[in-house]
Amino acid sequence: MITLKETAQELKKYDSVLIFSHARPDGDTLGSAMALKTALVALGKEADVVCASEIPDKYDVFPAFKTIKKPCDIQKKYEAHISVDVSVESMFGDSYGLYVKNANLFNIDHHISNSRYAKYNFVRDDAACCEIIYDFIRLLGVEIVGEIADYLILGIITDTGGFAHSNVTEQTLEIASKLVAAGARLHDITYYMFKDQSKERAELYGRVISKTRFFLDDKLAIISILDDDFIQTGAKQDMTEGFIDFPLSIRGVEVAVSIMQSKKDAYKISFRSKGKVNVNEVASVFGGGGHVLASGCMICGFYEDVKDKIIKAVSDVL
Repeated sequence: MITLKETAQELKKYDSVLIFSHARPDGDTLGSAMALKTALVALGKEADVVCASEIPDKYDVFPAFKTIKKPCDIQKKYEAHISVDVSVESMFGDSYGLYVKNANLFNIDHHISNSRYAKYNFVRDDAACCEIIYDFIRLLGVEIVGEIADYLILGIITDTGGFAHSNVTEQTLEIASKLVAAGARLHDITYYMFKDQSKERAELYGRVISKTRFFLDDKLAIISILDDDFIQTGAKQDMTEGFIDFPLSIRGVEVAVSIMQSKKDAYKISFRSKGKVNVNEVASVFGGGGHVLASGCMICGFYEDVKDKIIKAVSDVL
């Protein structure tokens, strides 16, 4: 496998780079992409970020995120394409066709399930992709200060649940400390990501959590977020981040699952584990993946059938 240093050396050969985040973006993919863009521009390169989905309103605190393009906005050629925090091709959404229209493809990721779909692949099992991007930007020879530090701390904060998840390591805390020293607004960004919310999100959260269902001797907790829930509260799908943390916090629950309807007979599934169950293995049954303790997939079908398939898959590994 190519080293991170070799990856940086290779990417520096190109004067224009298009950076891909995954569809339904989170703080880690957005932070990784925008930090890398800022670093490349500092090197005199032309760089843009593209995402197949709308950027959630919660990230409006980062004005530069308004520059992120949609696939239909890309009307020119770039010398290299690079994806960040994208483990498998399906995570690109509608931008995958655009990504592969290049001979110089880079893939930097932290998911153990990464399918190594690019020409140059660097995958390291860190708590957040932004940890890798921190090292990568330093290898590019760019100083990490101000704006870049903010983007990187965003990814680390969100993918570790505010440093509360078991994926946090000494390296995670060391990098976070250096980012704060470089000017990262740890307190402000944490507040906007975890504490600031709309009335609509609060109403949706109460509605969803009140309908939590338990299975497999209460070792499995499932929350469901269906079309009617969004209609009744006026909330958006991108407001559901973090919902799954509550059922996982319940004593005795080993696996928590969120079933969110994305369209008719199609559901986005998120798995979380306290440690006894490898949910990457469960998600892979349905063509998904991620991490041992946090993974996801898409499943199509009638809701009750989807739920039953998930219960069976979790039961097989419990």
